[in-house]
Amino acid sequence: MSTLELVRLPEPVAPVPTASPVATVLEPLTRRELVVLGNLSEDVTLEEIASKLFVTRNTVKSQVRSLYRKIGVSTRADAVAWATSAGLR
Repeated sequence: MSTLELVRLPEPVAPVPTASPVATVLEPLTRRELVVLGNLSEDVTLEEIASKLFVTRNTVKSQVRSLYRKIGVSTRADAVAWATSAGLR
């Protein structure tokens, strides 16, 4: 038996689903992230959200990226669905 056969890594454990999507947030969303999240459900571009909030498009992109990471999603549609199920929309 080779050394490689003796070493086995533990199999990854799938996360346990929770009753509420809010419970999966490890870091709380900032006030601005909540505002941006509310704007994502509207049919507007990031540029339009930035203009409405008096910031640059890159600022909005950073806030969107941060809130996606915090709530565990990767698309705008998923973020809107998360907000709806969390009672934020």
